[in-house]
Amino acid sequence: MLLICAFLVAFFPILSNTVQGLKSADHNLVDLFELYGASKSQQLRLLKIPTALPYFVAGLNIAGGLALIGSVVAEFTAGAAGSKAGLAFRILEAGRRLNIPRLFAALLLITLTGVAIFILTSFISKLLLRRWHESAMTRER
Repeated sequence: MLLICAFLVAFFPILSNTVQGLKSADHNLVDLFELYGASKSQQLRLLKIPTALPYFVAGLNIAGGLALIGSVVAEFTAGAAGSKAGLAFRILEAGRRLNIPRLFAALLLITLTGVAIFILTSFISKLLLRRWHESAMTRER
């Protein structure tokens, strides 16, 4: 149940950004592809997917943080915090017992997990875009 909630929260930013990226292919290039007789699958593979890739990666960056938030909130609300597993349970337990250091330790672990997810998605972004997209290339001086 928690995995489904985290997936649903994370899926829609990826879907939304990818669809926007597929729609944002330069119309002049689409016309050029049609002029040269490229099939729809060639247009998709050679033009639209490379155009949508930066949008997909941006959606992936957003979805990483949202998945973490979604999983913690789902654990709070779905009652899985009673299973004595997860950081949301630790936060609830520490709050009930007024154990403030444990509460902040759990929050710190969630924060560090979020930072690790962001670093991982940024690394994936660099790997996918580094050779050809302006956002990942180093600037020459």
